[in-house]
Amino acid sequence: MKKQEKLKVSGTAVLIALTLAGCGQTKAASKKTISMPTGTEITTLDSSKAIDDTSLTQISNFNEGLYRIGNNSKILPGIATHVTEAKNGKKYVFTLRKNAKWSNGDAVVAQDFVYAWQRTVSPKTASEFAYLYSGIHNADKISAGKAPVKTLGIKATGKYKLTVTLDTPIPYFKLLMGFPSFFPQNKKTVDKYGSKYGSTSKDMVYDGPFVQKGWTGSNLSWKLVKNSNYWDKSDVKLDQMNFQVIKDTTTGLNLYNSKKLDTVTLSGSQVAQYQLNKSFVSRKLAQSSYIEFNQSKNKVLQNKKIRQALSLAVDREQLTKKVLADGSEPLKGYVSSGLAKDPTSGKDFATEASVPSAVSYNLKQAKKLLAEGLKEEHKTSLNLDLLNNDSDIGKKTSEFLQTEWQKLPGVKISLTNIPYKSFLTDEANKKFDLALSGWAADFSDPISFLQILTSNNAQNNGGWKNSQFDAAIKKADTADATNPEKRFADMVQAEKILMKDQGVAPIYQSTQAQLWKSNIKGLVYNSAGIYYDYKNLNVTK
Repeated sequence: MKKQEKLKVSGTAVLIALTLAGCGQTKAASKKTISMPTGTEITTLDSSKAIDDTSLTQISNFNEGLYRIGNNSKILPGIATHVTEAKNGKKYVFTLRKNAKWSNGDAVVAQDFVYAWQRTVSPKTASEFAYLYSGIHNADKISAGKAPVKTLGIKATGKYKLTVTLDTPIPYFKLLMGFPSFFPQNKKTVDKYGSKYGSTSKDMVYDGPFVQKGWTGSNLSWKLVKNSNYWDKSDVKLDQMNFQVIKDTTTGLNLYNSKKLDTVTLSGSQVAQYQLNKSFVSRKLAQSSYIEFNQSKNKVLQNKKIRQALSLAVDREQLTKKVLADGSEPLKGYVSSGLAKDPTSGKDFATEASVPSAVSYNLKQAKKLLAEGLKEEHKTSLNLDLLNNDSDIGKKTSEFLQTEWQKLPGVKISLTNIPYKSFLTDEANKKFDLALSGWAADFSDPISFLQILTSNNAQNNGGWKNSQFDAAIKKADTADATNPEKRFADMVQAEKILMKDQGVAPIYQSTQAQLWKSNIKGLVYNSAGIYYDYKNLNVTK
């Protein structure tokens, strides 16, 4: 989903920018306004470059693609009004609505999609989500610099007619069309602002339910305002949404109780205190927080026994119950639970693909494997730095992991907790030994997690590589793409390969505990993809 993306998340439940969800009150009799907190700052408004939850949630609410994604991942109309699909699943012809406009008054046309898609897959853009285009004709070749961007399988076959050609069927294609990385872009605006495009609210143009105002590129507050040019503006009930970055959960709760916020995300003891409150809501997310081992920077982390030792030394039950204490659960593997089921047996993917030793707590075994690994590396000690965000929960989680790992003889862990935007930059630039990273599924399919750990994926920041894993993912995406049973088996195989080699160390699956006002209706929520759609939010009496 994105960097939680999991689009990417910071590795802590409070950091999900989507925590903003659904609560509010009327601020003035004539204006419907909601005030919401977010745990992390915006990184960019450019849909070709955004990878984190905060930015992607903003983009999905102020811009719109071919589809919108409703509750339970239902496909809803967006800019497209009709689609014709070829029987072989390799060609889609979309008819676009003629009353869709950008906030600058321009019509939203087929060429806006062509331009945006070509820009995203272009190596010059260096989009970390370009891999999502894999399967669309020539996308992989273009991203690798082996074909011109104009050969991408998307054509404007009329002002309001869009034709998309695939090299292989994509089972989740329509879900992708509701994801921000596939949204249109107004070339005139991109050309006007150049490298500044999407870096502030003013350097942007909007075609969705809202327009954003007040974000200067580094400040911690902004607002979404109803878009008067939106084609479906009659269904947008809110006039304004105010956002404020709040990293400390105590501060957030105090603001909520003083009626300065209409929703708040809870952590730790707050959950125990408020879980019987009528305004309490708990949502399990398709989101995994895990340890990345930077094998390219620190060669000692190429040793499988050392990676296994670090994983075995973490008591995940203690972390989720005593430190997070918000309903989050230990992961069964890299892919989160509840995301997908075996089409034959109905068994949950995470259960079927489980490798218990990769997520167990066994300090005795951890010490044994560490000693063996250090001996193989001709070392007697291990000094590593853990990179994480600087939220309240982020710091507490880092401290817990530091304590756990330093129970191992000869291990010393230093901590680097920095703002989320800086965290993403350092992670992408591989400036870490260990990173508490996170991934939120972009759509309800295990491949959304698994594909980011293929050898050449831009999101594979730890540099883990395994040819058998790559082959299993390729088979799921190509030869078995139209066979649900075989495709599921391919993905189970890939997960087991990853876990047996301890390519990453899964830690916990996030659950988001919130308080939100009962007079807010119309929230669209999904555990995968963009968690929250605000289009139909309304304040009732």
